[in-house]
Amino acid sequence: TKTAVHGKGGIGKSTTSRNTPVASARRGKRVSQTGCDPKHDSTPTLTGSPTPTIIDTLRSKDYHYEDARPEDVTHEGYGGVGRAEAGGPPAGAGCGGYAVGETAKLPKESNALHEYDIIPSDVLGDVACGGPASPPNHADHRTTITDNGFDASFATNRTAASVREKARMHPLRSAGLIGNRTLKRDLLDKYVEACPMPVSEAPPPTEHIRVSRVKGKTSFEMVESQPHPNYVCDSHPDTADQALSQPEGIAPKEVSDRESSSSLSDSHSNPIRSEGGGNDQENLLDPAKMIRDAQKSAHE
Repeated sequence: TKTAVHGKGGIGKSTTSRNTPVASARRGKRVSQTGCDPKHDSTPTLTGSPTPTIIDTLRSKDYHYEDARPEDVTHEGYGGVGRAEAGGPPAGAGCGGYAVGETAKLPKESNALHEYDIIPSDVLGDVACGGPASPPNHADHRTTITDNGFDASFATNRTAASVREKARMHPLRSAGLIGNRTLKRDLLDKYVEACPMPVSEAPPPTEHIRVSRVKGKTSFEMVESQPHPNYVCDSHPDTADQALSQPEGIAPKEVSDRESSSSLSDSHSNPIRSEGGGNDQENLLDPAKMIRDAQKSAHE
């Protein structure tokens, strides 16, 4: 199963993409994650440090695709999870979209991924066209990471539109949404009501996720090596099981941009009042409170 993971910048695509494969591997599956961002920052936590990107490999072989071997493309990381990074040109030079589009072809042409059961691709931002959006052309499903915010829901609607469009020519379907950092779900539920899709949950907001990124480790590895709350890892097996179930998927019918913007704006303009009289929208924007609430909930 090949899955393209989308979502707006900073929403948690890479965090989800590198932890869910570990959970899948612990289910006995062979998994390889592909990072499809020219910054090549998706998978280093699986190996502890960066490894050569696909574009590095092509450059070393003078761009002769036929000379690339499977071991040149994928590298084994934590938990036996394979990893590959598309890479791209130096910052400010060349076309990153072209690089991602071209390197998305190499794993298939080099037969580097034939031994894997699940192949998630961490796609750059919420782009819906061009080279950075080419990985879904090779995927069975697209999963979108979102949260309970206006910007993420708006981006989610655009990726839903691109799934419907690509489904005309490719066997691509949406596997649904993963709600990340969603202590509240009023906006997310409002969007899903208008554009029905299955939703699963990612971990609540916590400082430990940021620390794992800085230390170059997955959340699972952090749990093994130092004090680290186990609940941070609890949602990843559920997300993995969703992928392992090989969902039929859907071609969602997005709502219009005007309708999406108006509906979500109305929700922000009329925030829900909490029982104590406080403003839940204000509470959502307090990171410290979000972490305290998540940790309190985990220990109850």
